[in-house]
Amino acid sequence: MQNSTEHIDSHEPEDTSSSLQAYFKPEISFDDIEQVYQLKRAQPLLQAFTALFHGGFDSVLVRLLVLRELASDAQSSSFSRADINAKLAYLQADSLDTVLARLRSHQLLIWEAATSVYRVAPMARNVLSALDSLLSTQQSAEQGEDPADMGFLLTQVAGAQALGGVTVEQLQHLLGRLVDLTEEFRDAIASGSEYRLRASQSKWNNACDWVEKGTKIIYAITTDGNADAATQRAAQAIGRAQSALLNMQGMFSRALNQIERQRVHLGQSGLSTTDIKSWLMAQDDLAALADGAIDMPVTPLFATPAEMIDVAEAELFAERNQQSSELPSGTDTQFQVQDDAVLYTQLDAWLSSLNQLSVPSNSELPTGVDVQQILLPNSFAIASYRASLLPLIGDQDAGTSQGAAARLSSLPMQFVLTDKLIPIKDSEVAGLSDAQLIFQTQDN
Repeated sequence: MQNSTEHIDSHEPEDTSSSLQAYFKPEISFDDIEQVYQLKRAQPLLQAFTALFHGGFDSVLVRLLVLRELASDAQSSSFSRADINAKLAYLQADSLDTVLARLRSHQLLIWEAATSVYRVAPMARNVLSALDSLLSTQQSAEQGEDPADMGFLLTQVAGAQALGGVTVEQLQHLLGRLVDLTEEFRDAIASGSEYRLRASQSKWNNACDWVEKGTKIIYAITTDGNADAATQRAAQAIGRAQSALLNMQGMFSRALNQIERQRVHLGQSGLSTTDIKSWLMAQDDLAALADGAIDMPVTPLFATPAEMIDVAEAELFAERNQQSSELPSGTDTQFQVQDDAVLYTQLDAWLSSLNQLSVPSNSELPTGVDVQQILLPNSFAIASYRASLLPLIGDQDAGTSQGAAARLSSLPMQFVLTDKLIPIKDSEVAGLSDAQLIFQTQDN
């Protein structure tokens, strides 16, 4: 908060011709520039903003606070100094005197000496109204209601159109924002980042809502016979920019579909790298995730190419020096003959036992057997080997093969397997899948 030492600026107009010309080239007169002429015409309004916003943020905040408190009182149009002291009792007296003097000197507060009261100037109410509109749109953007930041611009155009005084400058501001959004969305699509795409798509949806609301306004401007050529051209350019913005839906969809096709899934868990990244981004402290997971910190070792070459050269010469020109002495080779006859004998015996299984003639007897009866008791290796052969039973494609595969495929049985796991009381096998061999009858 600025104290009473703040000086009071005079509201008398100053001759700024010489100082303003210093900003321009000597051969150019600022009077020949149209924008300068328009801004100089608005000097009273600009001076009102200068009176409010000149200086530090604390001073600006207190001035706006005082002016808004007085302007918000709709019950009375004039305020005595006692009324102001009561309304702003939370301010220091010296600070309040300084702010009132500044507002009064710049004609934002009008002092009537005859009745000794203050009145809020119409210029001050206009400035506060424009500021309140901007603050409300800013709050909406912060709350996520208008991430595209088009609400204020479109509101200004709509209000001016309703009053019949829309200007080319207002339309150009709206057009510039549409062009900025289009370039931002194109950059997000070109980046290939899923997070930028989804954030931009959300902003794009909001921008499309504002475009839909502003279409009627732009149509009214383009069909207005009293609008000048510059206004017509600006409105038509806004229409083209809106069309380009609406046509980006296909670009967003194609980019997201491409990312979906390239998504990496972690095994059969259903999780993807995007899910993990989203989870990591939601964590407040990533370093805390490593607490207790790493006993000793990882110490990185850095080496430049020169050191790497020196070490590699030293290792190469050391290895060459250790090599001997003499051939190593020979050793006797040990031959190991594997007797596969036992394995084939066990396979033939198992196939013979499967052949002996037949469909009982009595229908009350079971028509199938559990696989654990034909796999166990055996060692884990033999049981696993037999279990790997069971899917060949009844396989038509395996019937064209030879050996055990053809014999298994010709058995009058059907292998039925489920996802359920049954615990087994066995010394080597803890569990088997719930499966059966179903005998095929003549009726089947």
